[in-house]
Amino acid sequence: MSDETRLLHIEPGARHASADIFSQLFGQRPAMIVADANTFAAAGRDVGDSFRRRMQPCLGPFVFAEDDLRAEYRHVEEIERRLRETDAIAVAVGAGTINDLSKLAAHHLDRPYMVVATAASMDGYSAFGASMLRDGVKQTLPCPAPAAIVADLQVIEAAPAELNAAGYADLLAKVIAGADWLLADALRVESIHSEAWDMVQPGLREQLADPAGVRSGRGDAIRGLLLGLLASGLAMQRCQSSRPASGAEHQFSHLWDTQGHTHQGRTPLHGFKVAVGTLAAAALYEQILSLRLEDLDGEESCAAWPRWESVQSDIARRCDRPELIALALRETQAKYVDADQLRLRLKRLRDAWPSLRQRLQSQLMPWDELRDRLRAAGCPTHPEEIGISSARLRDSHLPAYYIRRRFTVLDLAAQTGLFEELLERMFGPEGRWPHQGGTAA
Repeated sequence: MSDETRLLHIEPGARHASADIFSQLFGQRPAMIVADANTFAAAGRDVGDSFRRRMQPCLGPFVFAEDDLRAEYRHVEEIERRLRETDAIAVAVGAGTINDLSKLAAHHLDRPYMVVATAASMDGYSAFGASMLRDGVKQTLPCPAPAAIVADLQVIEAAPAELNAAGYADLLAKVIAGADWLLADALRVESIHSEAWDMVQPGLREQLADPAGVRSGRGDAIRGLLLGLLASGLAMQRCQSSRPASGAEHQFSHLWDTQGHTHQGRTPLHGFKVAVGTLAAAALYEQILSLRLEDLDGEESCAAWPRWESVQSDIARRCDRPELIALALRETQAKYVDADQLRLRLKRLRDAWPSLRQRLQSQLMPWDELRDRLRAAGCPTHPEEIGISSARLRDSHLPAYYIRRRFTVLDLAAQTGLFEELLERMFGPEGRWPHQGGTAA
């Protein structure tokens, strides 16, 4: 199923078997628990007890004291320093941040690691790569997934409701990510990896079927959510890319992370930023699907296509930090096409659009349905709920397009020359959100 994760242990009470699982993979090498105060209380203490009962060497624990711990590179270096003193294997006890910090630290030391999951809050447990803020830029750094994942359903069901809600939003985002991959495949930008696609998309609707159950901590809903998130991570392992799980919706989240966005003194949960990004991308799709792109005037679009020098100027104008400008320049240059290349791409789009439009409609959910599912799960559905104004959301679309070379619906809007028209239709002359769904036939 995967290239790196050799053992999955998912059941109620699984944390108490942590030492047994560790010894199966690593023998008598010492472990070092990595956690924060909350995750140590939720599961870390019991994990440590399992090592003591088995008389398995266990150092530490290394417990972060920060109240608003973020996946920042300096914390990776802290873990590395502690691990380097011994030959210990990290046992990450936590969710997205603890897992990514431990994953990258273990990779730098060329060691495997193991994770004990404490919430179904994101798909990164089993993913290749760690999402990290480094040098002021949010980026996914390549590193192997854990050798073992222990998921205690008792702990995960009892996790704060907002964490599992964030996981629901991260899984719902695969609807948009799948549509973006269909676009890229049809336009011969990036072919679909069929095995990775089949690990995520066929069971997605079923895993998303009970958002209210996720909110209330219902066992079968949480288990389905967790399995969907783990499958998504395993798909990323398989193709060594986040493409199966991440599209335009994640680019909004990465943009706001790079801008250092906080709300009420805290960094909004990754899944909550992705929830808003999902609705923004879905709104853009609905506007595009209402158009007859088979009739698009390719020559007009090519004539309006900016030269690279103009793109550089626009990036400098729209991006508010030097590190963001540098990132946008690097990523946009990697995907920039000249007018001749654009002409060929738009011809493919016109030829493919009638059938591609049908495939996209089958992949996507209506905007209203996405909003209602997110609400039922306990997720934000208005940007103001995470401290993003309607005007800022509108202004985020082009920078979000610039900061990643991946082809998404944002690229389609830009390359057809319709971006500003689409944003005007989405937000209106007064720039108000939310978008009203139902525009696609």
